[in-house]
Amino acid sequence: MAKNLVAQVSKPNGAFELVERDIPQPAEQELRIKVHACGICHSDALVKEGSWPGLQYPRVPGHEMAGVVDEVGKGVTEWKKGDRVGVGWHGGHCFVCTRCREGDFVTCVKEQITGVTRDGGFAQYVIARHEAVASLPDGLDFAEAGPLLCAGVTTFNALRHSGAKPGELVGVLGVGGLGHLGIQYAAKSGYRVVGIGRGPENGTLAKKLGAFEYIDTKATNAADELQKMGGAKVILATAPNAKAMSEMIGGLGVDGKLLLVGAPFEPMEVPVVPLLLGRRDLQGWPSGTAMDSEETLAFSKFAAVRPMIETYPLAKVAEAYERMISGKAEFRVVLTMS
Repeated sequence: MAKNLVAQVSKPNGAFELVERDIPQPAEQELRIKVHACGICHSDALVKEGSWPGLQYPRVPGHEMAGVVDEVGKGVTEWKKGDRVGVGWHGGHCFVCTRCREGDFVTCVKEQITGVTRDGGFAQYVIARHEAVASLPDGLDFAEAGPLLCAGVTTFNALRHSGAKPGELVGVLGVGGLGHLGIQYAAKSGYRVVGIGRGPENGTLAKKLGAFEYIDTKATNAADELQKMGGAKVILATAPNAKAMSEMIGGLGVDGKLLLVGAPFEPMEVPVVPLLLGRRDLQGWPSGTAMDSEETLAFSKFAAVRPMIETYPLAKVAEAYERMISGKAEFRVVLTMS
């Protein structure tokens, strides 16, 4: 009988274990996905290291999965066997809490999280709730689609809700796993994009991705340079460094917004006076629902936005994870299942 090969973690700071399980059966309102690729995100460290409150083990991480519907459970009407699909961080919602009744599903008080509160995509087969699944356009490679379901939807969704208008100055702090996508989305959306990084090495890449200018924070004061350009309407902060994020506030124009999508573990100190005097905003943004993911994938296809990836087979999950956690990958690490 066929089995389901998964990479699970059995305890905090435990090693990845390649285990054969029975192929799971979808329950009511669920479907089974044959996974073709799953990205490895820095958030997967929450499972590997056991830092998510109430985490239950063993757990299969992975919330950037792309594949094909293999079986549908009772009551599932919007998906059928053979559909190309993806699942991101948002693993489902309750439909009945106040946030869900208001239509804000991503802040559901009982939100399920793929690869954290339920098993994720470091596996050949996975079970997903029907409302957590996004349609994957034909012509979009599975391995490239994986990171778009996390880093992609996070940056695209944040930018399109930022209030910035085409032609306005948008800075992207960091040219890494999130930032290299953020620059592409910002440029393709018609913003005047400035890439901001530490060191000159990413300047050429930032411009190739669509930035009209690059600011090296090691060589100059980024906030001053942004003010010379008129001040940024939005700065998308993707680099997970609290000090670097805080320093960007001075680069905002009047009514500008510092939009946080990177997640540093250290506290962030914020100078209040510049916020007051310039009517500036500080806002965080989570990823998005399945519909947000679907719209991100569709935009990525027609606007030719793609992640830069390194691929590893599932059997080399430990090596792939270490490559991701080292910060040396360019720029997203993706597991392939076939």
